[in-house]
Amino acid sequence: MKKAFCIISLSTILLLLLSTFSVSAQAVDVSGKWNMKVETSAGSGTPVFVLKQTGETVTGTYTGQLGEATVTGTSKEKEIKLEFKAGEYNVVYTGTVEGNTMKGKVAIGDVAQGTFSGMKEVK
Repeated sequence: MKKAFCIISLSTILLLLLSTFSVSAQAVDVSGKWNMKVETSAGSGTPVFVLKQTGETVTGTYTGQLGEATVTGTSKEKEIKLEFKAGEYNVVYTGTVEGNTMKGKVAIGDVAQGTFSGMKEVK
């Protein structure tokens, strides 16, 4: 009886630990409007991204110093990658998301490299 109680107790504790881990490992939903600050070797800007996430797939729009563009990307756990075309250049944002903040690196083709940070608008 005592052995059965110990096995049940250990099983319960293990189940609680596993469920806590799986909740924390889930992806952050990046859907919404993001106000960014960008610093690159070619200059700085304050673009706006409007994103929609379905599973790990991210789509949306970019509006900023490089014009307007359709955005595609992925968001997996805390990692994010956003891409769009500005004229002849492929623009790639890679970084991390924590709650309503995002930060990382940006590459504008071979022309400029830099960093970005942003806040999600909360209604």
